[in-house]
Amino acid sequence: MFINILLPYKEKFTKNKASSVSITVKNNLEYSKHKEKVRVFGQYVDEPMFTKNFIGVKKSLNIFKSKNKMIADEMCKQVKQSNEKNIIEVHNRPYLIQKIKSQIKPIDKVTLFFHNNPLEMKGSKTISERKKLLLELDKIYCVSEYVKKNFLKGISNDHNKVKILHNGVIRKINAFPKKEKEIIFVGRIVKDKGVHLFVDAIRDNYNLFDKWKFKIIGSPKLGVNKYDNFSFEIKNKFENIGIRANMIGFINSDDLNIIMQKASIIVIPSIWEEPFGLVAAEAMSNGLAIIASNRGGLPEIIKKNGILINDINHEKISRQLKKLTSNNKLLKQFQKKSWNNFILKSDKISKILDKHRDDLFFKN
Repeated sequence: MFINILLPYKEKFTKNKASSVSITVKNNLEYSKHKEKVRVFGQYVDEPMFTKNFIGVKKSLNIFKSKNKMIADEMCKQVKQSNEKNIIEVHNRPYLIQKIKSQIKPIDKVTLFFHNNPLEMKGSKTISERKKLLLELDKIYCVSEYVKKNFLKGISNDHNKVKILHNGVIRKINAFPKKEKEIIFVGRIVKDKGVHLFVDAIRDNYNLFDKWKFKIIGSPKLGVNKYDNFSFEIKNKFENIGIRANMIGFINSDDLNIIMQKASIIVIPSIWEEPFGLVAAEAMSNGLAIIASNRGGLPEIIKKNGILINDINHEKISRQLKKLTSNNKLLKQFQKKSWNNFILKSDKISKILDKHRDDLFFKN
């Protein structure tokens, strides 16, 4: 058996440029009992994670050919060369399913992972498209109940194929870390993430929080530290607040974990419906007090272990920051809730995924 993982072309399966899908695949692979049988297909990178498992596909000379289809074709070519049963795991590209199914053997199993809202993705926007996916696929994994509910809108029977599989996070430390007076934002520097609300909340309270430091970690496009007009405006506005406010751009997950271990509070002020919220899970693994939007998949991850805000704005963020920074007992309480109730551990999630794979492998 081979397990063939198809990444979206935009994903860079390398330590210093990995975004959420690549990080999740890497975390699951770390603990999988099938590690030796896994092949990860994606855009060619110079220094991939899991070099023995990764197959990088270089750009086609045909400039008109879809880059995602190019990687899918290379994967299918290698799958067809195998006499064994193969499992194919497609991440976030529902429109490729028909093409893949037409190129592989009948005994091969195909699954699809939704990391985003299916109602907004090419190939799964309509009820008829989603019903067709249910018939064609062997399993469909959704990163949250929120994503699953959206996939099943207008559909009464999921044929026991649609499963919730949260993204797992690797906890890097064994004991609750020593915290410093630092408040952070982590994520893409785009309006949907609500970074401007974070900036305004810090601006309004900078002098009041005179013993605290503030940090923005991220860039407009994950893995690339190139700024557009909006992110330049955010950087200038934030750093002009004072010397204790800094924006450091995109960093790899190891460096991010070091910052999260020291920081006391994280603000996740998303305006859009977050499908999952990997940053929230990473924050819980490092014991940060969380202030977040009560939207999308975030409440499903955070639950009662953080402060969830309806109809978020910078005034509401300010009020909650004042509560936490002025009441050390309350701050510690929320930090401990995060730390003690973190359950989305990669080793556990990987075992669940392997069980699903075993079910498919032994299924006729």
